[in-house]
Amino acid sequence: MIEKLSLTCDGRLSHRQLACCHSYCGLPLDGKDMLIYSNVDKKLEPLLLTGHHGEISAMTFGKGSRPVLLCSASADYIIVWDIELCQKRTQEGKVAAGTVIGTSLGEVVHLAFCLSDERVAVCSGATVYVLSSKGPDVISTLTSHLGPLTSAEFCPWNKDILVTTSEDRTFKVWDLKTETVCYQSFVLSASPLLSVFFLEENRHLITGSTDGQVWCFTLPDDHKCHLVTKMDLQKMEKRHQMHQLAISYPTGCAEQSAVDKVETSKPVLKMASCSSLTDTRSVHEKNNSWLCIGSSDGLYVVDLATSELLRVLYFKDYHSLSITLAGSWSISSGWDNSMVFLVSSLFTPCVVLLELCLSELGRNWACGEGLSVYPSSPLLPESPLNVAFKKKEPNLPKKKGGIKEQPLVFHSKVRSSGYTSAPRRIMFSPKTNIQKKPSSKKATKNMTFILSDYPADSAAPTIPHSHLSTGNKPVYCFQYSGDGKQILCGLGDSSVLLYKSSLTGNPTVYTGHDKSVSSVSWSLNRQWLLSASEDQSLRIWTLGSAEPAIIMGNSAFSKPIRSAQFYYLDKFLLLGSGPSLCLYLYNVDITRDDVKRYQQRSVVKLASRFMTASSTDITALSAISDFFSYIVLVCGSDRSIQVFDMNKGTVASDVPDAHSRAIHCITQNKGSMFSTQAPDSYNLFLTSAVTDGVKIWDLRTLRCVRRYENHVNRCHPCSSAISPCGRFIASGSEDNCAYVYDIRSSSYLHKLQKQADTVLSVTFNPATPQLLTGTLDGKLRLFQSSSGACLSHDNSAAVHSIPNMTA
Repeated sequence: MIEKLSLTCDGRLSHRQLACCHSYCGLPLDGKDMLIYSNVDKKLEPLLLTGHHGEISAMTFGKGSRPVLLCSASADYIIVWDIELCQKRTQEGKVAAGTVIGTSLGEVVHLAFCLSDERVAVCSGATVYVLSSKGPDVISTLTSHLGPLTSAEFCPWNKDILVTTSEDRTFKVWDLKTETVCYQSFVLSASPLLSVFFLEENRHLITGSTDGQVWCFTLPDDHKCHLVTKMDLQKMEKRHQMHQLAISYPTGCAEQSAVDKVETSKPVLKMASCSSLTDTRSVHEKNNSWLCIGSSDGLYVVDLATSELLRVLYFKDYHSLSITLAGSWSISSGWDNSMVFLVSSLFTPCVVLLELCLSELGRNWACGEGLSVYPSSPLLPESPLNVAFKKKEPNLPKKKGGIKEQPLVFHSKVRSSGYTSAPRRIMFSPKTNIQKKPSSKKATKNMTFILSDYPADSAAPTIPHSHLSTGNKPVYCFQYSGDGKQILCGLGDSSVLLYKSSLTGNPTVYTGHDKSVSSVSWSLNRQWLLSASEDQSLRIWTLGSAEPAIIMGNSAFSKPIRSAQFYYLDKFLLLGSGPSLCLYLYNVDITRDDVKRYQQRSVVKLASRFMTASSTDITALSAISDFFSYIVLVCGSDRSIQVFDMNKGTVASDVPDAHSRAIHCITQNKGSMFSTQAPDSYNLFLTSAVTDGVKIWDLRTLRCVRRYENHVNRCHPCSSAISPCGRFIASGSEDNCAYVYDIRSSSYLHKLQKQADTVLSVTFNPATPQLLTGTLDGKLRLFQSSSGACLSHDNSAAVHSIPNMTA
């Protein structure tokens, strides 16, 4: 931050609106006059403007660049000046003059031009006057607030909308055509609202208060504002300081350094968008979600998409500045990817012009770990992923004389004696009238329909299609099979149900756990099912068999298994129990031996065991098994996210304090075999935490890309999911609804109601645009898209043949 100009005034201008644009800045002189300085040429003499009889209380520049208009206000006159015309008259030796557009409107605290500079909003007391900038014409007089006004702004995308803020702690949306209030907010805070700002690209309305609270609302065409996010500058500053201190100081020093800080109020004096900075490293888009907030102690740079503080520029850190505390701000975009700020001192009669280069700010933020779900190197010789079963060499019998001793029963099956079967009366019956096999055209047609791609441009699934009840037990988890034709549900009554994806017919029931099921998973070949439970056991089932092929338990785990899945193209079993991340080799053997029918023929072997940093308990984990990936994401009870590199067997990176609470759900963007996304999209993943919403992260930078918090999640572990096309995000909620977000926007796209209870689980069908929700009272509800076709439920044909990696 560079100080370009420092001026000493005849009095304090701490709470007055000063004027600043990309070319000029203006401030009062001796109360009644004004000096206009050039931001480009410091050697240029300032322009003196006279004409007010009273003390100037507010100034603002217009939105346009040609001509540059300035509006100034005092108790007697409201005057609009053409700066270039005034400069020309001064050079000719004449007196610069402006146009009086209003008289005797009282003490004006705020002025605002519309986007076309044709109208000016004047805030005086509890009334806002809309004046014409061309002459003395009062277009509208709006009075409805219960307290004095603090600011007003015209909507940039709708010229007939005006938003005002007041000391009564509310804001109002006015329709200038009818001169009525379209929307009135609730009381937002215990402190007055100070400023308002529009973010045109997202059509958001942002307002801030004197106690550092910032609210972001949507402003749709019907003018019914909806809260998108709420931020607290003090809390964000604490998190930012703790994160910076944790990096700079060893353990223990960070907390001590944070305690020594003295808390000060953070009034939101002025807000502006970092519009010149477009490279935010987002995979899906390059947006302008960065917001500059001018406060009393410095400039705060906030990312609205993530509700996180990116950087703080304190006045005290720049010893060359002439001010230490600010009383008012005026912010404008500058030249060469920069921003300019006109700041008045809070306690001294001083005003400074500051310049900030946004490219430096972007470089300080754009730093990452360089991780990716795709392998960047081959497997190391000592890698845990190289572990495999040792092949047993066959024991060939030695050729010696004599008869080999054999047990009395040496067959794997004992043939029936035949006493219970009826005697045969017909020994042979020839086959006659053999029909030819049908043509393969129909099969080819069905296969073509089954292999149809996931519609990438379909609408979000919001239309209720079918529903059923599983028996008044919570649906804690479920997962679709890879072909999208079956759904596996883990319930709170310790059972696992297998349904058709259409929710028709009777389910296949798998029982054996003693407590609620915490995790379910499908193998790639869709022949094996995995279930983990709070009873510290894991079971692998074969499709169509009620008996588990593998049972892992019997005190093998000291704590409940929070999450388990198949990993590395089904070569391993990956699970988290307590602070341990376990990697198991396994081999499923479904052959039966009537003699040794109670002996488990399948084999399970511990390949590797890893401990989390600081031995924190694992609350959730995720890994991609559809292709070879070394990355495993682990969430701990200390609110951290740890990235394990299984090729090296170490923690590659971690994110401390990723949420304010422990993460209970982590979901990667895995896509599906029916859809295709950009390769970098698979580096995105979601995390959900109680009271802290849903965050989407980029693995390459390990930074939060966007935050979604319109849903309600106060106590239950509501899950989240990404659609196969990568365009939508779904989340459960405690208000008996499911929420569907556009991945590019923090405000929800659809609110799926008609749920009977809290929506705990959500998941997308990998083959067709369908969304399945599961509730706390055991209800399943299926939603489909208006433009999506239903998938055939014929299970006779396989979509892909996937090799068995466990043999």
